[in-house]
Amino acid sequence: MRASRRAMLAGGLATAGAGMLPAAAAEPMPLRRGIALWPWFSLTTEFPAPRIDYAWPPFQADRPVPCRADLHRLAALGFDFARLPLDPGPFVAFTGARRAELFGSLSAAIDAVLAAGLRVLVNVQANAATHHYTPEAFYGTDRAPLFPAYRDLVVELARLCARKGADRVALEPVNEPPQACGAIAWIRVQDGLLAAARAAAPSLTLVATGSCGSLVAGLTALDPAPLTRFAPLVYTFHFYEPYLFSHQGATWLTEEPFYRWLNAVPWPGTRDRLPETLAAVRARMDADRSVPRAEKARDLAVIEAKLNEYGEAAPGPAFLAAALDPVSTWAELYGIPPRAVLMGEFGALRTDGRYTAARAADRAAYIRDVRLAADRAGFGWSFWNLFDGLGLMDDAHVAEPALMAALGLRTPP
Repeated sequence: MRASRRAMLAGGLATAGAGMLPAAAAEPMPLRRGIALWPWFSLTTEFPAPRIDYAWPPFQADRPVPCRADLHRLAALGFDFARLPLDPGPFVAFTGARRAELFGSLSAAIDAVLAAGLRVLVNVQANAATHHYTPEAFYGTDRAPLFPAYRDLVVELARLCARKGADRVALEPVNEPPQACGAIAWIRVQDGLLAAARAAAPSLTLVATGSCGSLVAGLTALDPAPLTRFAPLVYTFHFYEPYLFSHQGATWLTEEPFYRWLNAVPWPGTRDRLPETLAAVRARMDADRSVPRAEKARDLAVIEAKLNEYGEAAPGPAFLAAALDPVSTWAELYGIPPRAVLMGEFGALRTDGRYTAARAADRAAYIRDVRLAADRAGFGWSFWNLFDGLGLMDDAHVAEPALMAALGLRTPP
C-alpha cells in the first residue's frame, strides 16, 4: 500500500514541473529538537452553552505549567526549541484590559523560554472539545463565522513573535486542520492566514501544514508552490503511527471506543506477544463493571481483528521508515530541503494505571525508533509532550530517564 502510494505521489508530482520550488528561498529559523509545552495556554474554563464566554482567568489553575527550572533543564538536556500551544478561544473572547493581560502573560512565557536558551514556536491550537470556539468555527472555511477574528489574532501573534526576534521565535497558525486531505477549503484558509501573518511580520518563520489533521497524507496532498511567496517557511506533519500502539488506552477516541481497553500492545509488534495483549485487554474489561457486556464483546471483536492486522504489519523500525518515506519523496520532488520539514508531534501514551516496566520499555523503544527515523530523514522534530499521559515529565516534574535516552538527549546534569 505504501509503495504504491509513493509511486503515485512520485508520478503525479514529476509531471508537475511548474510546481517545483525555486532553488533560492529565505532560510527558516532552525527547528531541530523540540518539545511541546501544552497545557500552559490551554485547558480552559469555558462556560457551558448557551454562554460563549470564559471564567477569569480562563486557564485552569491546576494545570501543569513548566517552571523556570524546568525550562533550563530542557535546554540542558539538548532541546533547542519549545513548541508553545495556545488556545485561541480566550484571546478572541476577551477584549480590553483582560485581553491585554492575556497577551502580557503570553509575552512573559515566551521571554522565559528564550531566557532558558530555547527558541520558541508559538502554535495556535483551537479546542475541538469546546462548544463555541471550535476549529470548524474558526477555520472550517475562510467564511467560517470566527475566521476574521482568528485571522486578526494570527496577525497580532505574528507581530508579537517578530518583536521577540525572527531568529528566535516562529509562528504556526493552525494545529491539525480538520478538512479532508487536499481540501480546497484548507488551501484557501491557510493562504489567507499566511498572507495576513506575512504582511504583519515580513521576516518571521511561518509553519505550513496539510489538512486532515496534519497527517502524512495531508502534507503529501499539499502543493507548496503557491506558498513560496510566504517564505521563510517550515512544513510540518504529525506522526503517531501505528495508532494501535501510540494511542492504546486513549479514552477520548469516542468514535473508536475500542482504544480505551487496549494495553500491553507490544513494540516492536511481534506476534508472539499478542496473546499477552489479548489477556491484558480482557482483564481490563473484566475490571470495568460500568460497560455492558454486549459493548465489550463488540469492542473485543474489533480489537482481535486490529491486533491480527498489527501482527501482519510487523511494526518496527522498517515500518516507521516506510511510513515516513512519502514525506521525503514529497519534499524531494518539490525541492524542499529536509531541514525545512518538521515532524511537529510524535509520542505514545503511558497507559494510565498499567505503566509496567515492560510497557515503559516498549514506549521508550517506540519513541527512540520514531526519533531515529526522523533524524535519518533529516527532519526536525518536536516531542509531544512535557506533561500529561504522553509526557516526558511526571507530576513531580521529574523526567523519565528511558525517554531522555530514547530522544537522544544529554545525560541530565
